[in-house]
Amino acid sequence: MSAIGHYLEEEGIATALISLVREHTEVIRPPRALWVPFMLGRPLGVPDDAPFQRKVLLALLALLEEPGGGPLLRDFDEDAPRVANVEDSGAACPVNFSRPPVQAQGEHALTQALREEIAQLRPWFELARRKHGRSTVGVSGLTPEQAAEFVISQIGESPQPGCNPKIPLAKSLKLACDDLRAFYEEAASAQPGHLTASALERWYYVDTVAGQVLHRLRDHCLASDDNAMQLIGKLILIPRSIVHGAMRGHPTAAKSDAS
Repeated sequence: MSAIGHYLEEEGIATALISLVREHTEVIRPPRALWVPFMLGRPLGVPDDAPFQRKVLLALLALLEEPGGGPLLRDFDEDAPRVANVEDSGAACPVNFSRPPVQAQGEHALTQALREEIAQLRPWFELARRKHGRSTVGVSGLTPEQAAEFVISQIGESPQPGCNPKIPLAKSLKLACDDLRAFYEEAASAQPGHLTASALERWYYVDTVAGQVLHRLRDHCLASDDNAMQLIGKLILIPRSIVHGAMRGHPTAAKSDAS
């Protein structure tokens, strides 16, 4: 919409838009924009609150009366009212990053699929990091892409050595998996809606390529002769609730086994 605003202004049509992601608007610099501190998908606040929505629209139209040709970026300094029966029902336009099961079994195909998934989530991760001013990703010393390659290599024919020669392979593997999960969860925190802890857990371990890789890695660790690797596979890689769900034939948990 910011780019369209520039084109319309060149044709002599005054424009003003509502911004939900301030960082994007700061970069594109549309002629006039009103940033609102509301959740994605709700540029006017909560549904069915006509007085508040009217207040937002009047603030937006007031930008047209400001002198100068812009670019203008103003902040709407009120939070949207919270309406329990609406806010607790989820986002107006939830984003689903679920992917179809990975059909290819080879290490290269898995690596490529995981790279693509990480690339899709990276903008959300960066948005979350800017919003909170910090990130818990990095305990392994690897980027999410490097951590993904390291983890997948352990179930392939040419496993990579640990990310730190001073620590055992099993601990390096745990740190890399911790970084992957932190990356995914922080990315999810910036997406529209508010996932519960259990829903976030199911999404990561059941619906993502990363989750499918971890299920295969768990099987690999359980079959290892290394006691530390066996312990990681048994107790750490996959939460018990997910493992038990798969054992009981839970429909959501079964997705990962089907791959």
